[in-house]
Amino acid sequence: MSQPSLFTRRNAIQNALFSSLIPALVSSKALGNSQRQAVSNRVSIALIGAGGMGNAHLDKLLGRRDVDVLAVCDVYEPYRNKTKKRIGEQCAAYNDYRYILDRKDIDAVLIATPDHWHALITKNAAEAGKDIYCEKPFIHSIGEGRPVINAVRRYGRICQVGSQQRSDAKFRYACELVRSGKIGKVHTVHTGFSGAPKGGDTRVTSPPLGLDWKMYSGPAPLTPFQTDRFGFNFRWFYDYSGGMMTDWGAHHNDIAQWGLGMDETGPVEIEGFATFPTEGAFDTATSFEILYTYANGVRLRCSSLQRGVRFVGTNGWIFVDRGVLEASSPDILEIQLGANDVHLYESAEHHENWLNSIRTRQLPICDAETGFRSVTVCHLGNIAIRLGRKLNWNPQTERFVGDEEANRWLFRPYRAPWHL
Repeated sequence: MSQPSLFTRRNAIQNALFSSLIPALVSSKALGNSQRQAVSNRVSIALIGAGGMGNAHLDKLLGRRDVDVLAVCDVYEPYRNKTKKRIGEQCAAYNDYRYILDRKDIDAVLIATPDHWHALITKNAAEAGKDIYCEKPFIHSIGEGRPVINAVRRYGRICQVGSQQRSDAKFRYACELVRSGKIGKVHTVHTGFSGAPKGGDTRVTSPPLGLDWKMYSGPAPLTPFQTDRFGFNFRWFYDYSGGMMTDWGAHHNDIAQWGLGMDETGPVEIEGFATFPTEGAFDTATSFEILYTYANGVRLRCSSLQRGVRFVGTNGWIFVDRGVLEASSPDILEIQLGANDVHLYESAEHHENWLNSIRTRQLPICDAETGFRSVTVCHLGNIAIRLGRKLNWNPQTERFVGDEEANRWLFRPYRAPWHL
């Protein structure tokens, strides 16, 4: 197998030159709405990340008459071989996602890797002319967001972020009621989900047979292998994720943003406290309570207590979670929204919405900008609890105000040779 094209760029000057030439090199399919060739009714997709989440996404795609899954990539050979077998003989299997991006017959990629890979693969995929479904959290640090969004826009890509509660009728209706003033003026939102677990095996051992540990680590630090750094538990290491704050915060804080109409902005003050593991390998917060204040005075309280989202207004409250919709008065939930009320983007199913957006070139329900703004709330909370003090944030400049120490937390340095 020949090396993918990105392997041949061996230094920063060559990489910069390559980036500057991309518009001249890519096909018209990558040049946005005005020059984009029509997509056929069948969408050719590659899966990048074939663990539990990746295969859960396959459940939504396999068997569809309008989708061909042509390739799978995973750095763990047993995962990719098992998934290739599940998909069928037409599926090629790769250890490195860049081989997939070199293929001209693939329209779109679905990214279900650990979080520290999300931004880089999304940006590279956009540059290669692929449409994208990226699992939440969209980015691993706030500073990754704008370069990724700029690439998505520059190359005219569809990018759906996997905060799929926006495609749930209960969450949409709750947000429509709130934004239509049915509980009066909202002054507080409560979001809740559990903290990260304690523990984690600290023993250093050899990676399992078939795992490319160096490629798994990618832009993250290349540490000695520990069992809990691989698989589901990567979420409890700041090297690869943000703990429950980004894992579930990317769901419930996303709904808070939607219900408050803050998809293009965010809070301006953040303060809180947390507890962290004192033994074991895990290092993300095991409990937390964070207070966010928006420019209009609305407060968002995010804690590791009751799960769900509660909007509180001057005339009542609405609580929503998966499979649950409650209100301070049953009459609130009987309201039929009228023509003058707020009607939000309606999506019945997140993957269906993504595929429809690929065909129509209309923005999906959780576009890159939306996913970025929502997970920024989560990252701001993590920075506040790790620094242990109140922070002031400017959502327009995407910088902390007068706080260079905090601004140094906006981007996690990439391990060479990886760069965004």
